[in-house]
Amino acid sequence: MRKGYIKSFPKYKWMMVLFTMVFTVLLLGTPTAGTLAAASSTTTTAAGGATTSVHIVEYKADGKTVASEKTVDYKWMMQNLPVYGDGTTHYYHQGPIFEGDAWDPSETENLKDKGAVKGTNIKDLCDLVGGMAEGSEVVIHAEDGYEITLAYSNIYQPMDIQGPVVLCWYKGNDATTTDSGYPADSAYSSALQVVFMARTTNSNGQYVFGNSDMKIALHQAKYQHFYAAGLPSTSRL
Repeated sequence: MRKGYIKSFPKYKWMMVLFTMVFTVLLLGTPTAGTLAAASSTTTTAAGGATTSVHIVEYKADGKTVASEKTVDYKWMMQNLPVYGDGTTHYYHQGPIFEGDAWDPSETENLKDKGAVKGTNIKDLCDLVGGMAEGSEVVIHAEDGYEITLAYSNIYQPMDIQGPVVLCWYKGNDATTTDSGYPADSAYSSALQVVFMARTTNSNGQYVFGNSDMKIALHQAKYQHFYAAGLPSTSRL
């Protein structure tokens, strides 16, 4: 399970992995962006160590002074913000491709099933403290130092091949799922997790945010993730 928090600076970071960690989400502004919105997740835990709350902070232009902050748990998000996902449709990321085209335009190799998830758009969480300024970045930062940087457009103007970036707090139970439920349920080992909910499907009808999608939607290399040199992978985004 995962522990996490969202924090805002001129950057934002979020990451998803299969082991317990604390996440930091930083909203980083440009020099002329004014205030910086930041989201940070609290260390509040439930059964099995799953994080149940997110602490959102807005910083001023110095990246240190707190302008506003708000803490919400997954129940509040579920009741007060739009819900993404239906608890039935599965979403997929993609691991590294070791043979053939590493970008795999077909999006059929080494897929990582994120489950039949539901959650809250990172954009809506950012908006709770004023939102991101156009041209700014958001950095998702993990306790172990791993981080993901995304552009304003990835959060507020996502391409269909990427879809909204969603903080998921529920996974549906079906024949392919070994863990399910909400963060307070010890069975949901991947709570909370970030999922790119692509709006397009591969030839098998699966909603995949694949390596080739990352190359297009996260067009600057600094936003892309590589398992190793020459091996792109969206599975840890």
